[in-house]
Amino acid sequence: MTQPIDAIIIGTGVIGTATAFEMAKAGYKTLSLDRNTQIGHGSTAGSCAIIRMHYSTFDGTAFAWEGYHYWRDWKSYLGLPDGEELAQFKECGCLVMKTTGNNQLEKHKENSAALDCPHEDWGPEQVAAKLPVYTLDSFSPAKRQDDPNFGEPNGATLRGGVYWPHAGYVTDPALSSQNLASAAKLHGAEFRMGVEVVEIMQENGRVKGVRLADGEEIHAPIVINVAGPGSAIINEMAGVTGEMTIQTRPLRQEVVHVPSPEGFDFEENGTIVSDSDIALYCRPERGNHILIGSEDPECDPHYWTENDTDYDRNFTDQWTTQALRYGQRVPTLGIPSKMRGVVDLYDASTDWIPIYDKTSIAGYYMACGTSGNQYKNAPIAGKMMAALVAYCEAGNDHDTNPLTFRLPYIGKDINVGFYSRKREINQESSFSVLG
Repeated sequence: MTQPIDAIIIGTGVIGTATAFEMAKAGYKTLSLDRNTQIGHGSTAGSCAIIRMHYSTFDGTAFAWEGYHYWRDWKSYLGLPDGEELAQFKECGCLVMKTTGNNQLEKHKENSAALDCPHEDWGPEQVAAKLPVYTLDSFSPAKRQDDPNFGEPNGATLRGGVYWPHAGYVTDPALSSQNLASAAKLHGAEFRMGVEVVEIMQENGRVKGVRLADGEEIHAPIVINVAGPGSAIINEMAGVTGEMTIQTRPLRQEVVHVPSPEGFDFEENGTIVSDSDIALYCRPERGNHILIGSEDPECDPHYWTENDTDYDRNFTDQWTTQALRYGQRVPTLGIPSKMRGVVDLYDASTDWIPIYDKTSIAGYYMACGTSGNQYKNAPIAGKMMAALVAYCEAGNDHDTNPLTFRLPYIGKDINVGFYSRKREINQESSFSVLG
């Protein structure tokens, strides 16, 4: 006799598969559903997969510092047999430039110091030693290429940065989702790909399961929405968007890949850099390339989409703007004639802080608004979601008495209400991909 399903998880991106893994380890019989035909091939596959610790909020810093340890111990965390191909974590460090816009990173340093998260204050000489191709001229505010003052320094010079040595990136984010799914299967989790959820079924104020596009009904007392850029549509199906002060929407993003400047091996010797002076972040990319993304300054338009399937997948002049803006920092950068990189969607929340929460429908949960800055937190987010489900299913009201959750590696307690769908917009947020 087939064991009844305890929980349906919608989405097999990195947070969806981490949730399946943690739920399965906790004893739930889970079934993960995804419209894609391969695990991890939604927005996770297009993720920059940066593992960093710096956040403008204490809670965000604590969560990210906790999350790092799972990537560091990836093989032991998963418990997969020897011979399994695993995603690789490259610990290259992360340099964040000090600017007036980020208050010279005083809050970030304070958060990291409070959590014993290693970080180093770097002056211009240390930045130049690490990145000899960089100039520290200031160009703020960030501009687009058609601005008549584009490329003109403002006369100031950056004072250096703060370096987090344990930061890095995962070389194959889709594979990391597949690793998590394989680990979940060892604990009884099941996955069905190429199926589309069209209804969140409910009965007497409780979730009952889902209906698929072909009419099939799958019953379960718990449904968790981890649908990435499709999460808003799933929440609309459930009828819970009206109770949310924090909303989510799919946001189109372009990420640029350019060759490292001649004479410098950025893949081997470079580091992640977050640079609010030119409103870009970058990291090493395979083939001695540099990956460049926007930090969402006012000059860069936001392209919100109505859904997660119908959007322009072609590069635009945003690609050129990002490449040229990075060329301000690296004057010897060559701009290739052929555009390379990634066009994909973020699942962005109102304040760019994710929602990990219950809803007014008993048994219906959500882990959404996560794109752009939560990939790094997937393992601990999955663990926290499993704890949240257990807490609420035991009869606790998370809305009025939020779950306190212990971060196992760093030994800190956090209030999971920080990630509530009903929270006030967090004014400490950067309101950008930085979270």
